[in-house]
Amino acid sequence: MEERPIKESARPEIVVVIDDEYPIRLSCEKILTKMGLRAETFEDGACGLDGVARLKPDMVIVDLKMPGISGMEVIGRVHEIDPLIVIIVVTGYATIDTAVEAMKCGGYDFLPKPFSPDELRLIVNRGLERRRLALEAARHELEQTMLKRRFVTFVSHQLRTPLVAIHQYLDVLRNLDETGDTEARRREWLDRCLARIEELQDLIKDWLTLARVEGGTLFKERIRIDLNCLVADILETYEQTAAAAQVSLEAHLPDNHLLVAGDRSCLSVLFDNLITNAIKYNKPGGKVTVSGSESRGEVVIAVADTGIGIAEKYRPFLFEEFFRVKEDGAGKTGGTGLGLHICKQIVSEMGGTIEVASEAGAGSTFTVRMAAWHDPEAEAGSKSDERQEANIDCG
Repeated sequence: MEERPIKESARPEIVVVIDDEYPIRLSCEKILTKMGLRAETFEDGACGLDGVARLKPDMVIVDLKMPGISGMEVIGRVHEIDPLIVIIVVTGYATIDTAVEAMKCGGYDFLPKPFSPDELRLIVNRGLERRRLALEAARHELEQTMLKRRFVTFVSHQLRTPLVAIHQYLDVLRNLDETGDTEARRREWLDRCLARIEELQDLIKDWLTLARVEGGTLFKERIRIDLNCLVADILETYEQTAAAAQVSLEAHLPDNHLLVAGDRSCLSVLFDNLITNAIKYNKPGGKVTVSGSESRGEVVIAVADTGIGIAEKYRPFLFEEFFRVKEDGAGKTGGTGLGLHICKQIVSEMGGTIEVASEAGAGSTFTVRMAAWHDPEAEAGSKSDERQEANIDCG
């Protein structure tokens, strides 16, 4: 059998061999070294444990029957050093009872003496693969833990800011002097309180949506949705908001349906976020244009604005959770930093893509591409076509 390194990495994986028989230690060292591993050998349990503590190996191969500290005791103490170290037990007195006992103590596998080079290679390869999977799982768990901590810290900060402001506004209201303009000042501070409460409501709404995304419950159903109708409805709801921001809204949508399969509420969140951002990050006298088309089995919706744009250095991070551009006027607007991340998750769940093209100071265009609705029954005849037309969800 051809011997070759089992893994290319910055450092070779380390295997510690603890055995009181010199020929066994020498044979293991030669075989493991030819496999591209770093082999370190020790003649008894005490020296071996010192080596494990110093080297932090990936695997330990230990003989059960040794003078001094037994192999069974070595297994337990190795896992006190690092529970993810894979332990292979070898012995010349192999029985079912000793194998079961070794496994109960934390051994990964059992290799009776005498063993061939192929047997050693096979069990080492298998054990190191398990080690890699365990390390990857541990890294993922650590990343999730750090993400949760970061999320809690962010949430605490985001909640605290508007709550502190509301407390201050209410304190001002409580201590207003009765003068001629008291009523006007009272309305001003109440309006400020309401604005901050709306911020809190937006935060909670986005966090709940994100929880659905990460919990895998984003899509309640997948039905035919006409994006032509859905986008037009959203634009209509934002006419007053856009007018107040001195931004005009335009729709360039085809006369025919733009059908996709999805959850209406999620698609509403997607395009609501994109259109809201296009208005929010625009300029007085600016314009938001939403266009739609279908080509080659794909529905394409583009939301373009003539606003402040996004500097190139920020574009790779736009769809990361909590990311917000903090310069060039973007920091003056409120937001949770979750909107585009949620958009990305929704589009990905549908098997589509979302892209951004932008120029600082000249505006941005977000383009969503999704597979068009396809129903084989549509080819069966006009009756099937009529049924589809009747069942289209326009909201």
